[in-house]
Amino acid sequence: TCCLLRSPKGFPKLKNDTFLRAARGEETEHTPVWCMRQAGRYLPEFRETRASQDFFATCRSPKLCCELTLQPLRRFPLDAAIIFSDILVVPQALGMEVVMVPGKGPTFTEPLKEVEDLLKLRQKVDVTAELGYVFQAITLTRHSLEGKVPLIGFSGAPWTLMSYMIEGGGSTTMAKAKSWLYRHPEASHRLLRLLADVIIDYLVGQVAAGAQALQLFESHAGHLGPELFQDFALPYIRDIAQAVKSKLKEEALPLVPMIIFAKDAHYALRDLAHAGYEVVGLDWTIRPQEARAQIGKDVTLQGNLDPCALYAPKEKIGELVKKMLESFGTQRYIANLGHGLYPDMNPEHVGAFVEAVHAHSRHINKH
Repeated sequence: TCCLLRSPKGFPKLKNDTFLRAARGEETEHTPVWCMRQAGRYLPEFRETRASQDFFATCRSPKLCCELTLQPLRRFPLDAAIIFSDILVVPQALGMEVVMVPGKGPTFTEPLKEVEDLLKLRQKVDVTAELGYVFQAITLTRHSLEGKVPLIGFSGAPWTLMSYMIEGGGSTTMAKAKSWLYRHPEASHRLLRLLADVIIDYLVGQVAAGAQALQLFESHAGHLGPELFQDFALPYIRDIAQAVKSKLKEEALPLVPMIIFAKDAHYALRDLAHAGYEVVGLDWTIRPQEARAQIGKDVTLQGNLDPCALYAPKEKIGELVKKMLESFGTQRYIANLGHGLYPDMNPEHVGAFVEAVHAHSRHINKH
């Protein structure tokens, strides 16, 4: 099956390429929109599909991943789908055990404590063997989408994955992981390099399987200051973009647009603009005009409505979207939230957000 996974042919023709055109900086009739965590617990059908299954067992079932990815598209006229998976499948591929603890979230049974623990990790990862289930989910979903919208693949970035692997789960301070950066800089770089190499192969494999765009999630960038980010996050973020692109060329695979989303990294926007990504994703804590000024005109921006804005009445959501579109401009822009949807959100309000983006951007483009 390895060769099959490398080049699945005969995908349905893409009908709505607005998201891909915006990502590449081409003109669009309306501003495309999708939501981080659009396949999620806010949808009753998602909770029903997931009810009896362990979280990571769901991630390992291509059929369930496909179903969960498609659910939001049955409800809303979104411009892109993002494969249902989790960033922690990469540490699992390195041999770490992660379980989903109800009420607590993802938990590592044996987090990395000492530098010696790095020896327990697989030093060479065959991504097809370890993460082939994600590739199968992508291929199945790409066919099942029937060309409706493009499919986005993704990975966590090295620092974010490293912080989970050391903290053993979520953390408000990331003190254990950050202490490695100060106490064990060489070992930290060894771990980050290992992660980056796996991520590169994993992202290339996702494109071979049918992903039409890729997003790299540096979700824990906000725990680093400018210096630590410069030393331990940015070099790997840059390297991943460059290596993925050169491998895609080598393997004669499509050069898909890449998105970097580094949450709370305003201090690094200028650097991220030159890191080799077509799109820079923004959280809700930065003014659109400031982001545009720092990032320049040659990179597409994505974001950045405060997810909590979706708790507002629908009319208010429409006003906030209009303001956001006026601030960003409707071109070289992909509308999204500044982070993922929360489980207690009303699906109708998500629909109001999506429709407001389409309606207001079309209106602005006409006038």
